[in-house]
Amino acid sequence: MFHGPVADAHYGQFVDTFHEYTVVATEGGRVVARGHSVPLALGIPGRRNLPPDGWDRMLIWAFDDHRRKRRTNVVGAVEVVIDPDHRGRGLSALMLRAMADNARAGGYRRMVVPVRPTAKHQHPQLPMDEYVKDVGPDGLPHDPWLRTHVRMGGEIVGTAPTSMVIPGLLEQWRRWTGLPFDKDEEVIVEGALAPVHCSVSAGHAIYGEPNVWISHNLT
Repeated sequence: MFHGPVADAHYGQFVDTFHEYTVVATEGGRVVARGHSVPLALGIPGRRNLPPDGWDRMLIWAFDDHRRKRRTNVVGAVEVVIDPDHRGRGLSALMLRAMADNARAGGYRRMVVPVRPTAKHQHPQLPMDEYVKDVGPDGLPHDPWLRTHVRMGGEIVGTAPTSMVIPGLLEQWRRWTGLPFDKDEEVIVEGALAPVHCSVSAGHAIYGEPNVWISHNLT
């Protein structure tokens, strides 16, 4: 996940560029969770709908808007990170609410999230459009992270089939994963939400991560 070109270009700039959209949780003076979001403009020419290349495109738009000093009307949640020693305590939902509250306090009426479902890696070959249909008797998604969003009032509005694209030479993929990448095939990589497309003849492999677009009405 650290080798995508869009992430590599923008990831380290969230706090410096959009510090007012970063929230943290602390315990005893130590940061135990953080949440990053970015402001962007939607509904303008070329941006009528949430993009299929979700996470990547959201960052490209947000940083472009910042450079052009364009007026923004939506906040996009980038990530929530929890300290491993503090997982299982409900901090993810707490941070998501804090990000929504922060956006609302800034005058925004909508927060969009290209969600990375936490249990999708257990079903890498299942299309995301099918995965989101897996709900329990209560009508909520079985996936824990999707369920958290929906419980908070978020609405699943679509999928982003190429939300994060990670290309690389075969030798890079071998180094990243420890797998041979020696056949023209779909390679299952531990933790990935979908197979990696490997082409020995072309000498490269490409991972397109699918995410789920969720929209939160902040009004």
